[in-house]
Amino acid sequence: MSENEKAPATAEPVIRLDDVTFSYNGAPVLENVNLAVGANDFAYIVGPNGGGKTTLLELLLGLLEPGRGTVRLFGRPPAQVRGRIGYVPQNYDYDPHFPVRVIDIVLMGRVDRSRAPGPYRRADVDAACEVLRRVEMQDLRHRRLSSLSGGQRQRVLIARALAGEPEVLLMDEPTASLDLQVEAELFDLLRALNRNLTVAMVTHDIGFVSDVVTKVICVNRRVFVHPTSRVTSEMIREMYGTDVRMVRHDHKQNGGDAHD
Repeated sequence: MSENEKAPATAEPVIRLDDVTFSYNGAPVLENVNLAVGANDFAYIVGPNGGGKTTLLELLLGLLEPGRGTVRLFGRPPAQVRGRIGYVPQNYDYDPHFPVRVIDIVLMGRVDRSRAPGPYRRADVDAACEVLRRVEMQDLRHRRLSSLSGGQRQRVLIARALAGEPEVLLMDEPTASLDLQVEAELFDLLRALNRNLTVAMVTHDIGFVSDVVTKVICVNRRVFVHPTSRVTSEMIREMYGTDVRMVRHDHKQNGGDAHD
């Protein structure tokens, strides 16, 4: 089976970590992490700076290997299923004077899908245009990236991730530096995408979009997972300090099972 082929549907969680420990130069960053994220879950990953959020994300992407324990996506090591994982970074470094267009950025997400050397195939261009339509950026496909607003650039980065046709979308603080109105618009987009994708995002904003976010993964060397309905501002402040911003978009709550 190639890395992009889908395994038969099972009850196996999309993301599963069992007894995972990771250290940098002997200093523990994550300890005894057990975590399960199911298909079409929408998970927030929160915690203080230096608590291990980025390390957890890099383990899920297969960029790091645990010192102990196992990390599995779709029941397999991340490196074996990279074609099924989409990633949206917090920042995208580029030369603002370089005339890269929106469509060029999105086509980068087709590199693993494009089999033939040389220019992108017509199918790749069509796929890029389709994901731009999904993120409502199709009319700006020929615009320079440098001319876009922060919210528009985030949509382009999401489109690039979607161009690879992933089944899970990992995001690193996609709402950082966005104002509340743009953040709300981005969540409308993520709500729609979550119908067909599992989403896990690192954030400092606890945006309780209760019909979207199913669980909150609290990371501070150890990991605790709570259903959205059981997480309060007081709990977050007590466990993780004051660097987490509470943003409640509505007041309905969903239940769920906690995993400690």
